[in-house]
Amino acid sequence: MKSVKSAGLLRRRHDYYGVLALILAVVLGITVTGIIFLGTSWWSVALAPLLAIVLTQFAFLAHELAHRAVFASGSSNDVWGRVIANLVVGISYSWWMNKHSRHHANPNTVGKDPDIESDVIVFQEDIAPTTTGLQRAIVKRQGWLFFPLLTLEGLNLHIQGFKIAFSRGTVEGRGAEITMLLARHIILFGLVYWFMPWGVASVFLVTQLAVFGVYMGASFAPNHKGMPIIGRDHKVDFLRRQVLTSRNITGGTAMDIAMGGLNYQVEHHLFPNMPRPALAKAAKMVKAYCQERSIAYTETTLVRSYGIVISYLNRVGLQARDP
Repeated sequence: MKSVKSAGLLRRRHDYYGVLALILAVVLGITVTGIIFLGTSWWSVALAPLLAIVLTQFAFLAHELAHRAVFASGSSNDVWGRVIANLVVGISYSWWMNKHSRHHANPNTVGKDPDIESDVIVFQEDIAPTTTGLQRAIVKRQGWLFFPLLTLEGLNLHIQGFKIAFSRGTVEGRGAEITMLLARHIILFGLVYWFMPWGVASVFLVTQLAVFGVYMGASFAPNHKGMPIIGRDHKVDFLRRQVLTSRNITGGTAMDIAMGGLNYQVEHHLFPNMPRPALAKAAKMVKAYCQERSIAYTETTLVRSYGIVISYLNRVGLQARDP
């Protein structure tokens, strides 16, 4: 930690994030302009993937704001994180903060990490045999179905946002969240259906949601899926808990941009508030530190990570098949 601080790797990078936000805003503006001018043509559907990509990039920025990686002030991070997550991306900042904070505290830990809780997909071998009906049919082949199912993840993220916003539990800034979520969806639907014929608009939205879901899922899944799972009652120190359950993705600057810094998952878990531009340098230091202490440090290519995820999910799914 001392060497990371002395190297200035925790210094705020307002210049980087300012340029990033400006670029994303310009691309979003170009996309909206394209929708307006191409609205009556089926060519406008070609803008749906672009909108999905820029919204995912905004989600990465909101993720970093949630981790206090952009501003020194916690309130500034929260305000901008809430605006970008709710008003731009259309997902609940409060829901994300609650879920993601629990994940960071106990990654891949049974009963503590919400990211490995069973839903449509099952991540624990002892849970797979207990599934029934449609879920069981999916779980049996869940590795191969994983990426097709991600086409629905965008819709799921939006639904979860509204569920938490209208839930009975405590939601910080509930009124603001509901207002921004509703405004965001009204503006998007209004824009698309006003300038496009209904058929074109519907295909546009379905395409945008599908690409958004795949991009989000394909960026977060390689980080922990297929890595060791820590038992409910197992005690593991902070360093090993974060390093042994995380996987880095190689690929240089292009991968840094494509994955929004999530490719340095080990460093992100050790230093959640570290700005994205500092992660690459930190990775060299952390890797050397782990090697000196014989702590497994995992990194692989993106394609290889997908293969590992699919193989792992299929192995878990085998437990749901009849003997």
